[in-house]
Order: sequence, then structure tokens, then C-alpha cells
Amino acid sequence: MPQRDDDIAHDLLRAIRRIVRRIAEHSKYLSSAYGLTVPQLMCLKAIGELEAEGAEITVAAVAAAVQLSPATVSRILDRLVRGGLVSRVRAEDDRRKVLLSLTAAGMERYDTLPRPLQEEFVERLMALDPDERQQLLRSVLRINELMEATDLDAAPVLHPGEDMRTGTSGSS
Repeated sequence: MPQRDDDIAHDLLRAIRRIVRRIAEHSKYLSSAYGLTVPQLMCLKAIGELEAEGAEITVAAVAAAVQLSPATVSRILDRLVRGGLVSRVRAEDDRRKVLLSLTAAGMERYDTLPRPLQEEFVERLMALDPDERQQLLRSVLRINELMEATDLDAAPVLHPGEDMRTGTSGSS
């Protein structure tokens, strides 16, 4: 027997909450085990990979690699510099340009970085049939459109203990 529409909506929201919770749990783990936030880890990893490629490492290059704005990356780098993991040096040929590199401590940390959650996800995703990957992409994009709707009632997401079908708390 097919699921009722409100059961489908409830199950979709629960699945989204589980995804959000898994990301949050992984972030907490990284922070406690490695002393780095996920954005810091991503920037440190990007700098290490760019160094390995022999590329010139600028804030813009790191921002492009991690898909964050240069302003955001600059603030993240401030913390990594204060933590002694990254150094900033003005370029010899163009004093306006600031080049980044890992310090000895940063290289040591880079060598022991955990595998990011997204890499594991991508590996599992790529093992799926191409048609199934396309179907998943279309579904997630459509969910994203629905979540961006201006008239969406976000209470079930913001208040996870509440049963959206009955409006009651699951802890009562």
C-alpha cells in the first residue's frame, strides 16, 4: 500500500534532519579530535594540495578550491595563522600579493587530516549507477527548491521533536 502524502512529507523532513545531524556530529568530532572547524580543515587541506601541485597559493586560490568567498577564507586563515598552521608572506615580485604556505606545524597537521565526510559520500555516490545518481541529483535539487519557498512552514525542521502530522511534541 502506498504511503500517505503527509507520511511522505514527514519521512522526507526526518531524512533531511538526519543528514543535518550527521553533518553536525561530524563537525563536532573534527573540532574535538583535531581542534579544527570544518572550514579550517578544508582551507588547510586546500593549501596542502595546492602546495603539492606547486601552485601559487593566494586567498583567492584557496577560496576557489573550497568554494567560499575570499572574505570568509581570509577570516578562516586569520585563525590558522594565529594557530601557527599557516604563514602569510608578501610576494617578492608584487608586494600587493600575499602568498600562503603551511608552517611545519601546519604540514604535520595536514599529513594527519581525517578524510572529509564529503569525500566518503562522493566515493559511495560514484559507485551508484549513473541514472540513479542523476535521479538523486534531480530529487535533491527539487527539495532545495521546495525548501526555498517563501511560504514554507519550517517549524518541523526547527522543532525536530514536533510531529508535523499532529502538531504535538514527541516528548510529551
